[in-house]
Amino acid sequence: MKIRIFLLTFAAALLLFTSCRTSEIAYIHDATRDSLMYITGSFSSGIQPNDQLYIYVESEEAGASIPFNQETNKVAVKDGAVLNTTSGATKVQGYLVNQDGVIVFPVLGELEVQGLTHHELAEMIKDRLISEGLLKNPTVTVKLMNFKVSILGDVTKPGQLVVDGERITILEALSMVGDLTIYGQRQNVTIIREENGVRTIGEVDLSSKDLFKSPYYYLHQNDVVYVEPNMRRKKNAERDPMTMTYISSVVSIISVLSTVAYQYILMKYYSKR
Repeated sequence: MKIRIFLLTFAAALLLFTSCRTSEIAYIHDATRDSLMYITGSFSSGIQPNDQLYIYVESEEAGASIPFNQETNKVAVKDGAVLNTTSGATKVQGYLVNQDGVIVFPVLGELEVQGLTHHELAEMIKDRLISEGLLKNPTVTVKLMNFKVSILGDVTKPGQLVVDGERITILEALSMVGDLTIYGQRQNVTIIREENGVRTIGEVDLSSKDLFKSPYYYLHQNDVVYVEPNMRRKKNAERDPMTMTYISSVVSIISVLSTVAYQYILMKYYSKR
């Protein structure tokens, strides 16, 4: 009878310990299911210096858009400026936004693009092409070619992510590096962001529904995400590696002895019945 009570008590303690650990590593644990969460952050802060832009112009007039596209009009890129050279097909390199927030576009020349959205830049180029009588009813597409973010700290595969498209959330980025390790702190993940020459350091709590209200829910170009290790990981890192080896060996031995002792007690108990 005493053995049975002991086993039940041990199982209850183990369950309690497990539930406590789960709450520490859970995501968005304070949100009720089927609840609505409105996302208030923007996934883009506009075009920034060092952005590499893909710009493609189409026209109803056959061949009229050739001078405006890198696929058909060979160009050279130097110090952020796109220069016309000889004709012929070439690999698309995009338009590098220089430190003044300017690109040099074929025929139109210098365009100030910093701070504009991709849609706004597309509309500006379209309006210029029409107003200057260069094309009739053109369609302009603008995309970011070098969208990347860096994930550091206690994640499974830290590194730099090259993002297809123009939008990624912090949850999507973390999933792409294999998620946080069991030691990563989910309550205070740091995001370092640099825009318009200003660097900001933000913090998000992955365990709270307030994450969806954060301006850092959507990651921006060149964001750096840092996952800090918890106190257990920090203390382990400060210890002598050999000490941890000895402790691990002792724990293993104790575990084996405990298992043997437990089996012996069970055998003695059932032999008396």
